[in-house]
Amino acid sequence: MDGVPNLTQGAIAPESSFRYQFTMPHPGTYWFHPHVGTQLDRGLYGALIIDDPREPLAYDEEWVVVLDDWLDGVTATPPEVLAELSQGMGGMMMRMGNTLMGAKSDARGGDAGDVYYPHYLINGRPPADPETYTSAPGKRVRIRLINAGSDTAFRVALAGHQLTVTHTDGCPVEPLDVDSVLIGMGERYDVIVTLDDGAFAFVAEAEGKKARAFAVVRTGPGATPPSDITLPELSGRLATADKLRAKDDVTLSRRKPDRELTIRLRGNMDRYDWSLDNRTFTLDKPMKNPYPIATGEGVRINFVNTTQMWHPMHLHGHTFQHAGGGPRKGTSIVLPGRTLTVDFAADNPGRWLTHCHNLYHGEAGMMGVLAYLK
Repeated sequence: MDGVPNLTQGAIAPESSFRYQFTMPHPGTYWFHPHVGTQLDRGLYGALIIDDPREPLAYDEEWVVVLDDWLDGVTATPPEVLAELSQGMGGMMMRMGNTLMGAKSDARGGDAGDVYYPHYLINGRPPADPETYTSAPGKRVRIRLINAGSDTAFRVALAGHQLTVTHTDGCPVEPLDVDSVLIGMGERYDVIVTLDDGAFAFVAEAEGKKARAFAVVRTGPGATPPSDITLPELSGRLATADKLRAKDDVTLSRRKPDRELTIRLRGNMDRYDWSLDNRTFTLDKPMKNPYPIATGEGVRINFVNTTQMWHPMHLHGHTFQHAGGGPRKGTSIVLPGRTLTVDFAADNPGRWLTHCHNLYHGEAGMMGVLAYLK
C-alpha cells in the first residue's frame, strides 16, 4: 500500500474516494500522509497505531503525541512558501517573509531549518491553548511521538521525569534511559515514563528556532506550569538514532550486501536546488533514472550528505537498519558532511520512493525511486 502519484497509484481525485485494504504485518507507531504537492503542511495526515496482540511491554496507558509546525492561513500558504524558497535564500541571516536563516542546532550539525512558522502544535493545539493529559501518580505511560512537521525537528522532554526509549519508527530497540528525545520530520519514537504526582510541562522545543510546542501532564493538584518554563531535561541526556541498538528480533542478518548503492545528497540554500545525485526529479516522470534493485537481495545504501543542511531520509515500502547493529528505521537523519550507511532486505517488489522528509527539500527535487528489476 502506497500513495505516490504516477508511481504506485493515481492521486485520489477531488470529491472522490479510495479504499485501502491491507494486512498489518507489524505492530508499532506509524502515520499516513499524501505525496501531492505541499498538502502535508496543510495538515493532511493522521496517526496509525497497530497494537501488538502479544505486547511485551508493561504499561498502563498510552498517549499519542503528534507534533507539527503550522503556518497555513496564518502567515502564508505552503505553496506560497515553496515558491518563495525556490527563488533561493542566499545571504539572509534572519526571518525574511516566510523564510528563516540563522536558525542553528549543534545536534543537527548547523542550520536547523528553512521556514518560519508562527505556531508549533501538540495534537493540533498551540501553547496558548495546550492539551492536558490526565492520569494518576505511578502510572506507566507509553508516549507515542510522531513528528508530522514539514521543516522542524523537535526536542521533547517531560519536566521532572526520565524517559525510556523503547521503539523508533515502529521497531523495537534496546531500552535507553534519557532526559529528552530529538525527533526529525517523519520519525517516530516510543517512550515509557512513570508519572509523578502533580502538574508537569511537556515541551517539544522547535530545534534551533527559539520556539516550542507545549502540553500539560496532570496527575494531581497544583498550578499549571507556564509554557515558557525552563526544563533542565532539554539539555540533559539526548536520544538520537545513533545511540540506539535494534532488538534481536528485528536485526537483519549480517550477510555481505548483494548490491551497494551510493546516493549523494546535493544542493544548497542559495539556489534551493536540492536533489539526489544531481538528478532532476518530478512526480510527473518519476521513473526517469531510477536506482535498480532485485528481489531477494541484501541492499546497502550509503547516503552521502554533500550539503550544509541535515536531511531526514525516508524509504518507502521497507525499513532499513543502520549498519553495525544500529536501529531498524524508516526515516533517518543524515547530518551535513556525513555519510549514513543503512541495509535493507529487498523483499517487497515494486517501485518505491526515497526522499528527504523536509517537505520543501523533497518538493524542490530531493527525491528518487528504487525500482525492482523485472
